[in-house]
Amino acid sequence: MKILRLILGDQLNLKHSWFNDVDPNVTYLMAEMRQETDYVTHHIQKVVAFFQSMREFSEDLKEKGHQVSYLNINDSDNPQALDKIIQHQIELINADKFEYQWPDEYRLDQQLIAICEELSINTEAYDSEHFYTTRYELKDFFEGKKQLIMESFYRMMRKKHDIMMVNGQPDGGKWNFDQSNRKKWKGDPEIPHERGFRKNVSALVDEINASGVKTIGTITADNFSWPTSRADSLSVLNYFCKNLLIHFGDYQDALHTDEYYLFHSRLSFAMNSKMISPKEVIEKVLEHYYDHSDQIHISQVEGFVRQILGWREYMRGIYWKEMPDYKKKNELGNYNNLPDFFWTGKTKMNCLHHAIKQSLETSYAHHIQRLMITGNYALLTQTHPDEVDAWYLGIYIDAIEWVEITNTRGMSQFADGGIVATKPYVSSANYINKMSNYCSGCQYSHTKKIGEDACPFNALYWNFLDEKKEHFKNNQRMGMMLNLLGKKDKKELEQLKERSRKIIEHPEEF
Repeated sequence: MKILRLILGDQLNLKHSWFNDVDPNVTYLMAEMRQETDYVTHHIQKVVAFFQSMREFSEDLKEKGHQVSYLNINDSDNPQALDKIIQHQIELINADKFEYQWPDEYRLDQQLIAICEELSINTEAYDSEHFYTTRYELKDFFEGKKQLIMESFYRMMRKKHDIMMVNGQPDGGKWNFDQSNRKKWKGDPEIPHERGFRKNVSALVDEINASGVKTIGTITADNFSWPTSRADSLSVLNYFCKNLLIHFGDYQDALHTDEYYLFHSRLSFAMNSKMISPKEVIEKVLEHYYDHSDQIHISQVEGFVRQILGWREYMRGIYWKEMPDYKKKNELGNYNNLPDFFWTGKTKMNCLHHAIKQSLETSYAHHIQRLMITGNYALLTQTHPDEVDAWYLGIYIDAIEWVEITNTRGMSQFADGGIVATKPYVSSANYINKMSNYCSGCQYSHTKKIGEDACPFNALYWNFLDEKKEHFKNNQRMGMMLNLLGKKDKKELEQLKERSRKIIEHPEEF
């Protein structure tokens, strides 16, 4: 029986049981297609990373003896749409059966279900064998509960998988060391250079440009530094353990103009494309920690484990519990446009300039840059979550909808009304100054609320609280700030709101 098996661009898992045996009757189908490059405008580095990783993956399969049918973006026989590609390949090899792994995006999941319904041969879907959880495990865990608190899910995961547990209790006596993970980096300790690869992807960039794919951002084509194979991914993991883990937790929320990566692992693309699994990442990190526990404090490791075992699995569970309605949520009724400077970085606000410039240059920003700089500004200016989603999904190398939309529409923009977060993550300039050196080089004063040189975040913050006070009046976590809002001098509040209106209506002036 001849079988055609589909492998999507984020299913590059060489450890999948599909590949345990070589069967000459099985053909693996992989395709670069405009369907996937065009649904939003992606960063050039993101397109390159996926295509390069897919190509290297296909070569790995061939070397192991597997039959692979691969379509490049510019192939003349590439119909550029998944349904046509599958149908054509079935006819080409005279397949008796079509198989695929469950996609992690609702859009592709529904498309493949529809495709299979139209096929005249048998079909079967398999687990991707990547995550700790099943699709609906979170939904079942929170059944009947009013709030979907990540911390309770995280503790369940620690217990279930026996991760950092000692005799049924959390290692170190605490479940969460988050309070220890908020230091500002001031130049010391020294940050090692990121693990790069200096790959020349010029030919691939030329192919992408010739195909007409529209992209954003920049790339140094002869010095591409992202992992694009399993071997690369394992190398980045080992480098993180040996050089960065020791200070990861302390500075995971820090921001700095001169340091893009700080002590972050840069493993998110490798994991989200499935070149490496969360289980092997956590196991390697814990192995290194326990071998060096005299040098590495548990707070560094717990913060890392929480991001993967807790947050990453939690966000995926929320996605499958709440889709497809989640994609349309706009509970705060925000409808403004995202400013043009999100595509150029040309703004006088230093924090936004650096965070956006970094994103355009590297296709990367860590979670606090995304949440408390770009996301904070988008929410304070009451931007439509559709526009925010499209920007985040396009610009970041690790952005796939299951992990992007829950973080953006949920955590960052509070558009889901509190499914993910119990309060909106908004702040004035005070927080930005506390966690970064952005404010010291800015023409705006982070301490001033009114005046031409006052930081725009300050006026936007108080305006947002005033605009949305009815929505948050029963939110206990917003009580203190709303109480302060109520005590504000009316004339001062009017001045803040007027300045905020100018910022929202004319962002190009700021």
